[in-house]
Amino acid sequence: MTAPALGRRSFLKLSAGAGAGLWLGAHLPSRAEAAAPAAFEPNVWLRIDPQGQVTLYLAKAEMGQGVYTSMPMLVAEELEADWKSIRVVQADADPKFGMMMTGGSSSVRRSWKPLREAGAAAREMLVLAAAQRWGVDRAACQARDGTVIHAATGRKLGYGALASAAAALPVPKEPPLKDPKDFRVIGKRVARLDSLDKSRGTARFGIDVRVPGMKFAVVARPPVRGGKVASFDGAKALAVPGVRKVLQVPSGVAVVADSSWSAIQGREALKVEFDAGPNGGLDQAGIARLLAEAPVEKDSPRSEGDVEKALAGAAKRLEATYEVPLLAHATMEPMNCTARFQKGAVEIWAPSQGPSWALEPLAKAVGIPAEKVTFHTTFLGGGFGRRAMPDFVVEAALVSKAAGVPVQVLWTREDDMRHDFYRPPGRNELRGGLDAAGRLVAWHHLVRTPSITRQLMGSATAFGKRPDVVEGAADVPYAAAAVRVDCAMPELGVTLGFWRSVFSGQNAFAEECFVDELAAAAGKDPLAFRLEHLPPENRLRGALQLAAEKAGWGTPAAAGRGRGIACHTSFGSHVAAVAEVSLDQGRVRVHRVVYGVDCGWVVNPDTVEAQVEGAMVYGLSAALRGQIAIANGAVVQANFDDYEPLRMNEMPAVEVHLVPSAEPPGGIGEPGLPPIAPAVANALFGLTGKRIRRLPLGDAGRTT
Repeated sequence: MTAPALGRRSFLKLSAGAGAGLWLGAHLPSRAEAAAPAAFEPNVWLRIDPQGQVTLYLAKAEMGQGVYTSMPMLVAEELEADWKSIRVVQADADPKFGMMMTGGSSSVRRSWKPLREAGAAAREMLVLAAAQRWGVDRAACQARDGTVIHAATGRKLGYGALASAAAALPVPKEPPLKDPKDFRVIGKRVARLDSLDKSRGTARFGIDVRVPGMKFAVVARPPVRGGKVASFDGAKALAVPGVRKVLQVPSGVAVVADSSWSAIQGREALKVEFDAGPNGGLDQAGIARLLAEAPVEKDSPRSEGDVEKALAGAAKRLEATYEVPLLAHATMEPMNCTARFQKGAVEIWAPSQGPSWALEPLAKAVGIPAEKVTFHTTFLGGGFGRRAMPDFVVEAALVSKAAGVPVQVLWTREDDMRHDFYRPPGRNELRGGLDAAGRLVAWHHLVRTPSITRQLMGSATAFGKRPDVVEGAADVPYAAAAVRVDCAMPELGVTLGFWRSVFSGQNAFAEECFVDELAAAAGKDPLAFRLEHLPPENRLRGALQLAAEKAGWGTPAAAGRGRGIACHTSFGSHVAAVAEVSLDQGRVRVHRVVYGVDCGWVVNPDTVEAQVEGAMVYGLSAALRGQIAIANGAVVQANFDDYEPLRMNEMPAVEVHLVPSAEPPGGIGEPGLPPIAPAVANALFGLTGKRIRRLPLGDAGRTT
């Protein structure tokens, strides 16, 4: 399947807005709300009604990472609001509200200052309104738990009673923020605000949406990227009870029915032939050749010193090649979208990470102005980067337009697995040199993998000056006299996309395993070797030392077990992991994983720990068994029986230890993933003495 074009100009325009810190979308009050004289709306994110109810309009998607809790916490801290009074409303998408994209582990770190300032501005206005009503100096009043207090007289006024007066005051441009030592909410463990609805089954995910007159649809899509419908016969599909229409749409052939079951059965009966197109001959051997033979880019993303000279003069030289496969996202809620096209406008209900990314291609596809699109974001049953793409939203709108009714386009698990935007495969070629004292003098990393942003947006440098493929490689933290990072970026006939931790995941595997190889060649402990080569100011040091201490590094592992360590910096956070493994009839078993995490200020420790645990499970599933294979241009895997995640009985004990830090928050949804694969691979070396340089790890006897 081919993605709807996300124009590079539009992408860069949206990204520029994000870089300025305005990642949050906004709610602008409806006319009815604006007419309410008692409402206090100091900015586009907040509203306080006459009863004192604080509403936060949230422009980040909630996909399990906890933004329904962390975002209100940021506001409540500065607003001095009663925590239990915060109500969260998901904002609808609109380009004029700013960038609405949830990805790159950016929600808290991008919102850390803007949302605190929003709360602080509201607080200052409420306090001033109370002071003016009482005829006292503003400095004599303070806000606390949703009220303003005049300490000298004990007078109090709730926020609701002050809403109208506060609304008439000017909004302060730079409201004073609290000293972190005075935080009462940030840094505390609080219950998630969305847990109750989710545990009761009342939370509405995309697949739960129901619209009057709605039909259900599934689409038969070409199995090969760039393929097309050659011919189809819908007669047998229309004979299935409940099937109403069979329609050709740009992505394939849609079967529209009264129920999801009828739609699926109708597609089973559909006769359709596809033209595979130019990628029909692609297979695993072809992918391997593309990776190995791609020309190296002329400009090195990082070049310091003369690597070839340093290698030639090294006392010891090492070379190793590490390989990683294509991976699917495999979100627990399969892809879906509900669309209603009518009267030259379209309304969307979607579990989307990127409403802003979808607006332009959606409007273009159905032939309407972007302002005619209404986009409602629901809860997401997992995202991992897949739901940032606009394809499933555009497809649903086109099916609705063709069918003439509202439709919910559902993806089966097989659809989801075989029409994903896959994590690219990679081949990492590394060379290193050590001096006579076992110190690193030369480091060369050649990254061979397709560029995601080049395929999607026309440029490998859409995110910055360096190609996206060297994320997690160009910033190798270890000191050496000469460092060079190169890349080769073949075009691949498979649809590519952003997978949790993106290129950091695959590059960290190669980098951290090779560091272990260098440590062994130097005759040094892997932890000591890393600390020896990390600059004193590098925050990975604290994460490494904490993880090692809590894991008992330096003490003997239990009989039949091995330990391995790895670390990586990504998305503004610094993470180390120690894995303890064994072999059970040749199959790798991970018993324990201990993390040290420096992610700066922690808003909610419980959420941070949960996110690291989740990243570990996701990353370990991929490390042990994750692999998408291509045959005749099409994906082989179809479901969880042949793309198997970690089972509950395989779950290791996980400990997450946080490094105290006063630095601004880093991301946390993804940084826990990159260290897990190399930690396990390094632990297997400690157990068996054999290096495994290819993922998935699978049978530990497979070595290079």
